Amino acid sequence: MNCFSHTGQSMSIVMLAVALLVVGCKSHKQSGDVAEPEYSAAMAVSEDISRRLTFTTRLTSNVDIVIQPRVAGYLLEKRYKKGMPVRKGELIYVIDPSQTNLTVSANRASLSSARAMLTEAENNYRRALPLAELDAISQTSLDQYRATYEAAKAQVTSAEAALNNSTIELGYTKIYSPIDGIIGDTSASVGDLVGPGTEFSTLSTVSDVSIVGATLSLPFASYLAIVDPSEELTQSYDNSKLLSNIELLMPDGTLYPHAGYYSHTEKNVGSASGSIQIAVNFPNPEGVLKAGQYASVKADVGMPVGVVMVPQRAVDSVQGVESLWVVGNDGEVEYRAVEVGETFGDMWIIESGLSAGEVVLTEGLGRVRNGQKVKYHIER
Repeated sequence: MNCFSHTGQSMSIVMLAVALLVVGCKSHKQSGDVAEPEYSAAMAVSEDISRRLTFTTRLTSNVDIVIQPRVAGYLLEKRYKKGMPVRKGELIYVIDPSQTNLTVSANRASLSSARAMLTEAENNYRRALPLAELDAISQTSLDQYRATYEAAKAQVTSAEAALNNSTIELGYTKIYSPIDGIIGDTSASVGDLVGPGTEFSTLSTVSDVSIVGATLSLPFASYLAIVDPSEELTQSYDNSKLLSNIELLMPDGTLYPHAGYYSHTEKNVGSASGSIQIAVNFPNPEGVLKAGQYASVKADVGMPVGVVMVPQRAVDSVQGVESLWVVGNDGEVEYRAVEVGETFGDMWIIESGLSAGEVVLTEGLGRVRNGQKVKYHIER
């Protein structure tokens, strides 16, 4: 009985060992047959494109004309609404003309008196001429008559000039807008004394906003690296060929419909930033753009250069570090940190870390591991 039991136990142990061996072999066979995953991939390409730079700037009006009264007087009327458009030749201020009217009247009377004196002096001189020929009066007396006559003519000329000047000043009591534009407000109120020598020597500013400007700051070192040395630039002042495809983004991110154009380069380097200051203009026919608002301006800067590009979905960004999964010739993937530049359509420009012709994964970025072998197919 004990011998039978011992024999049965031995058989059970042998059968269990065989079963475990079979299971182990099957498991080993199945693990060796695991297929390599397959992902979409793309090949890094080289393209000649211009550097697309973004500038944050503030818009300015094209022309700002300061309204300064030419005569002093009490402000009678302000015929505008601040911040509203005004037309060229539109009456915007009226200064009390009372004092100027008195000056005009006084100068007119002085002119009449001077003309009367001229008539008398001329008559006396003409009567003296024949008397001098007859030696009825001395030559000295004739010279006195002539001098009086010439002085009377000069007095008339002076009186005419004074009257003309006061008449012109009377016209200055009405101030008209010199251009079409937007007018600001003035701190002067109706009844205040305004004009030269007063607290309110400046009344307002009319701004032409049919065209708005923006100043783009480009670091001087970057400028020297970008500018084409074959171009004959006049001491860095003529940069009309440096910028192209100038666009403005509205505050909500939409593209402004009117393209910008080069205006001029400021004569001095920015004192605070040490940058070249390049001015560009944008047409503003609808009046959408306002002077003083911040805006983003994008422009192609410099001559086209060769860059390496990959689809944007191939780039993974974690905590400010951009990376790619590069597939080698043996199908093994390599994690690689790269430095990216601007976007170009649906592509990233790779500044460093990747060469044209290398293959990068465009899917499965979160599933692969460094050194893992994969299969891939190039997207078309």
